Parts: sequence; structure tokens; C-alpha cells
Amino acid sequence: MSVLVEYLIILWGFLLIGLMGIGGFFMFRKFLKKLPKEDGKSNMDWEEYYMEKTRHMWGKKEKDLLEELVSPVPELFRDIARHKIASKIGEVALQKRRKKITEDVLIEGYIVATPKRDHKFLRKKLAEKEIDVTPYEVYFE
Repeated sequence: MSVLVEYLIILWGFLLIGLMGIGGFFMFRKFLKKLPKEDGKSNMDWEEYYMEKTRHMWGKKEKDLLEELVSPVPELFRDIARHKIASKIGEVALQKRRKKITEDVLIEGYIVATPKRDHKFLRKKLAEKEIDVTPYEVYFE
């Protein structure tokens, strides 16, 4: 019986070390995102800047479309993904000097903000929504 307890203690120790390692990895990534760049602002500062500058530009239809496009993201990461993608959409809208977030700006920003490994899922979701991706092919590269 004591051998079984020893194995369980060793297994529990490895499990704790593994979980702490995973948590530390994500905390370190967040720390790196918070470090200031050459311009004095961090990636997270820029995300907040674009969100605040474009908050008034979002309409109900565009918010709903963003929510649908973000729906494949696992629930645990959805808020973070939504915030990052919305800030990139805001950046695109400001660069194009738009007064309002439109569907074309939303899709362009969404493609730019999405990692290349997830473009297959994004194309599938846009096809489900019957949105033609041919005008946006340049952003997938």
C-alpha cells in the first residue's frame, strides 16, 4: 500500500510542476506583451488605444458579425481574442480614415489579426456566412 502512495505522491508532484510550468508560460507571454517597444508603448497599450479610439464606430450589425466570427475560438480564450481582433479592426479603420466600421474593414482586420495557422477555419466561417473572400485574398498571405 505504501508503494502506491509513493507513486501517487510522485505523480502529483509531476502534475503540479507541469501545471505551474504551463501557467508560467502564459504569464511570461503576457509580461512580454506589456514591455514597451521603441515608441514607448507596449502591444497591449496599442490595443487599448485602438479600442478606445474606435469604440464609437461600431454598429450592432458589425458587433454581431464579430461575435459570430469569434465563436469558433474556445470559450476560455474568446474574450482575449475578441479584444485583440477588435483592436486590429480599429487600427485598420483608422489607417483607412473611416468614420464607421464596415463589413469590409471588419473582415480585413479580422484576417490580419488572425494567425496564419487559423486561416483555414476563418475561410470556413466566412464561407458559412456566404461572404466572398476573393477581394481579401491579399490579406491571407
